[in-house]
Formats: sequence, C-alpha cells, structure tokens
Amino acid sequence: MNDEKRGSWLQRADPSAFEQSDKHLPKTLGVKEMLAMGVGTIVGATIFTMPGIVAASHAGAAVTISFILAAVVSGLTAFAYAEFASVLPFAGSAYSWISVVFGKVFGWVAGWALLAEYFIAVAFVASGWSANMKLFLSSFGWELPKSLANPFSAGNGGVIDLFALLAVLIVATLLFRGTKNTAKVENTLVVLKVGVILLFIVVGATAIHPTNYAHFIPAHQPGTTFGGWQGISAAASQIFLAYIGFDSIAANSAEAKNPQKTMPRGIIGSLIVATALFVAVALVLVGMFHYSKYANNAAPAAWALLEAGHPMVSHLLSVVALAGMFTGLIGMMLAGSRLLYAFGRDGLLPGFLGKVSTKGQPNNALIALSVIAILVGSIFSFTELAGLISAGTLIAFIMVSLGIYSLRKREGVDLPEPSFKMPLYPVLPALAALGAGYIFYTLDHQAQSYSVGWFVLGLIVYAVYGAKHSK
Repeated sequence: MNDEKRGSWLQRADPSAFEQSDKHLPKTLGVKEMLAMGVGTIVGATIFTMPGIVAASHAGAAVTISFILAAVVSGLTAFAYAEFASVLPFAGSAYSWISVVFGKVFGWVAGWALLAEYFIAVAFVASGWSANMKLFLSSFGWELPKSLANPFSAGNGGVIDLFALLAVLIVATLLFRGTKNTAKVENTLVVLKVGVILLFIVVGATAIHPTNYAHFIPAHQPGTTFGGWQGISAAASQIFLAYIGFDSIAANSAEAKNPQKTMPRGIIGSLIVATALFVAVALVLVGMFHYSKYANNAAPAAWALLEAGHPMVSHLLSVVALAGMFTGLIGMMLAGSRLLYAFGRDGLLPGFLGKVSTKGQPNNALIALSVIAILVGSIFSFTELAGLISAGTLIAFIMVSLGIYSLRKREGVDLPEPSFKMPLYPVLPALAALGAGYIFYTLDHQAQSYSVGWFVLGLIVYAVYGAKHSK
C-alpha cells in the first residue's frame, strides 16, 4: 500500500509534523530531572510493595533473580528506547516513533498498549500509597471506615479508596502548575526516598536470619506458578511493571533540553540505579522473614521493620515512603497525560485532549487520565492491578525493539543521526524483542485475556474514529 495514499492505515507519519506540533511545549528538563523522574518512577510504590508480594506468590527467596531477569529484558529495550528518543524526541514516545517507522496503525497499537499501562499504573501506585498510609495510621490505632478504606471491588463493604483518590488529586494539582515546578518537587522527593531505601537496607540487614534463604529457589508446585523456574518467570513478568519508569522518561522527551544527550543518559542511568536498589531491598526483605509472611501485604517493608523491633525506623520509612511514592505518580501521570495529548493532537482521540493551557500544559489530557485512573482503581484490586500493567508495556517494548531495524535504515537519510546507538546491532534488537515476548508469554491468563480485549477495543476505536479524524 502506498505511503502517500492519504487515509491509509499504513501511511507513515511525518516527523516534522510532530516536531511542529510539540514546539509550544516548554523545554525545561535536563539530565538531572530525567534521572530523578526515572528513578522516582521505577522505584515508586513498587520497591515498597512488589518484592514481598511476588516472593510470597511466585518466587520465594529467588525473587531477587526475578528482579535481575526483568532488569535484563528491560535493559535491552532501554537501549532501543534511548536510540529512538535521541532521533525522535517527540511527545508520545513509542506511539510517535512507531507511527514514523512502521505507519499510523502500528503506532496506534503501540500507543494504545501504553495507554492501558498508564491508566493501570496510576491506579496501582495510588493504591500502594493508600495501603502504606493505612498501615502507618493503624500503628497509632487510627482507621478509616470500610466504605472509605477500600474500593467497591474489594467486596468487603468498600465504596471508594479515599487515600488513593487523594493521591491522584494531589499530583494532578501539582502537575497543573507545570513541569518545571514539578521537577523541583520530584528531585527533592527522590533524594529523600533513596535515602530511606538505603536506611532500610542497612537496618534490615541487622535483622536477617540466614535460614530464610534456605531452599532459595523453592520447588515448583505442579499446576501453579509458584516455585522453580516457572515461579521465577511468573514473578519477573509481574515485576516488569517496576521497570516502566524509563518509558515515562521517553514520553516527556519533547520537553527535554538537548534531548540527543539527555534522553539516553536519563533512560539508561535511571535503570541501572533502580535495579541495584531493587535487588538489595528484595534480598534484605526475604532475609528478615520467611517469604510466606508477605502474602497479600501491600506494605511489606514497613511491616518487616515493625515486626523486627524497629518501630521508629518503620515510621520514618512510612512517612518518607508516603512522600516518595508521589514520584511514581508524578512520572506516570506526566507520561500518560502526554500520550493522551499526542492522541488528541493527531486526531486519533477527541481534539480537546490535544489542547494546551496558556502555559503550554496539556491539562485536558491530565484531567481525563486522572478520572479514568480513579475509575480503574475502583474496579480492580491491588494485586489484580499488579498483574495487568505489564501486558501493554511488553507489546510496546516488542514493537520499539523491532522498530530499530527500520530506524537504522533512515538515520542520516531523512532522519537525524543519533548521538546514541543500540550496541551489538543487529543481534540486540532481536534479543530485546524475544525477551519481552517471553515475559508476555509467562503472564497469567487473566492479564493476557484483558490485553487481547483491550487491543480489540483499540482497533475498533481506530476504525470508527481515529482513521477518519487522523491528521
């Protein structure tokens, strides 16, 4: 099908059009801000929640191996993201890139996959913040009524998770003030959070019982995803959501100063720092108590410190963690709102989403993201949200990895030469795509089913609305 044929689903997007559309977005983010955003998003709620949950449900003490496995797959994809962001620093990340190299319908599929990620991730992080807030207040004997403590999906008298709602509203209000002010808050919170993570590692290490590392890789239980390589793989697929922070960096590349250098450094640097912190926290956590103790515990780090006789450190961790978890929400809501803005900008979703405020902020998209995330958090439980996030991300990762082959052919021809190139080309892009495909294969059937339904809905939306209104 001819690329020049207007209305063709395979028509490739013109990169100059994206550049022209994004020129009003203020370029205020440097390497420091991108690193803070990446580390803050990657080690958001997940570092205080996921290690215990996936250890109890899938991998046992071998959860540390799962974190490394997920980091390796993410790292391969991060190289691809860094090259794309260096060549095409546009809002919308994978959606905009794939539209340029493969065509509009493929770009829509990649963007639609990421949209699910952001909707669910915002609800997930807000839910994790709420769980830690409730645990912190309960240590003083304070509790909310059940109707305000849980979403109605919990089935125990809950109507709405009030704290999760407040978390989303607080961050949305902050983002309304602009990315420059938000970046300052993000930098401060990331420093505080990394400090308290290091404190947990040091104090928690004094309460480690080596016997908890016995049978490091528990035996596989037939018919389940617990134990053995099956458990490690299942845990890695669930953990994968922890590493989507570098994608949130890429989504804001249109607002980066000197993106050719800023984006690769921010993406790869934040992933390295975050992986080291994740592995250390997971190793300490499963060493303090047997992994089975963390089943369905959305605040395992604070709980472990309390049980180990360190209430003051636990309270300090809870307070800083509560503040620090906002970094994850900031990153996800920034990225999600920019993606919705890009869809509205290009006519694939209603045009009001592509409108910006007098300060150049896509606030309509931000409001829409906030409302949908609150609704998603009301429908799904915390553990269900954890399993659903990874599916959309993995589809986008596969497409970006394979997109490198098309991108390379055009670099220095009709696209700029990048300041960073994915190493070991052409082998590494294929390995990145295969790794992401394998992680998707190990997802539970519910997550796979929901992702298929989401993609079918996306194609219907594109056929009915996007293809007709696309600019």
